[in-house]
Amino acid sequence: MTERILIVTGDAAESLEVLYPYQRLLEEGYEVHIAAPTRKRLRFVVHDTEPGHDTYTEKPGYTWPADLAFCEVEPSRYAAVVIPGGRAPEYLRNDPELRKIVKSFFDADKPVAQICHGPLLTAAVGALDGRRVTSYPALEPDMQSAGATYRDVPTVVDGPLVSARGWPDHPIWMREFLAVLRGAA
Repeated sequence: MTERILIVTGDAAESLEVLYPYQRLLEEGYEVHIAAPTRKRLRFVVHDTEPGHDTYTEKPGYTWPADLAFCEVEPSRYAAVVIPGGRAPEYLRNDPELRKIVKSFFDADKPVAQICHGPLLTAAVGALDGRRVTSYPALEPDMQSAGATYRDVPTVVDGPLVSARGWPDHPIWMREFLAVLRGAA
């Protein structure tokens, strides 16, 4: 049976941070499901840096259907979870169903990939205390408040947790995550 990977996301997720791992994991032969607050067509965004701006800019991105609502997810059916960034984690961390899902992956010591603002969700379930992570650099104080040691490097592997700063770090992030997945198999 093909191993399943879960991606948890919602509206305003960064397009590349959802679709790159989705397609890369499919390419590796995994069955990949996208879960969101409800089954609907999600609206992603594109974040980029532009000259003269102090922070990233946001533009409309791709749309993509959610396969499952969070209330339909049975975490034991999945080998790992991917938590994309963008603005979605900012509001998703308040969803009690999603918090239960994410916590179950940490409780079972299963692989977790997080990128950009995704660690806001893992921080909300208390899973970062004592861990080493990276994230979008502006989240350094949030990571420290969650008890994590923050490193401003492309990717950090701490046991089954693999984190990255943002979509420019995709190649090394997915390479490291796939190594953790293979090691957990």
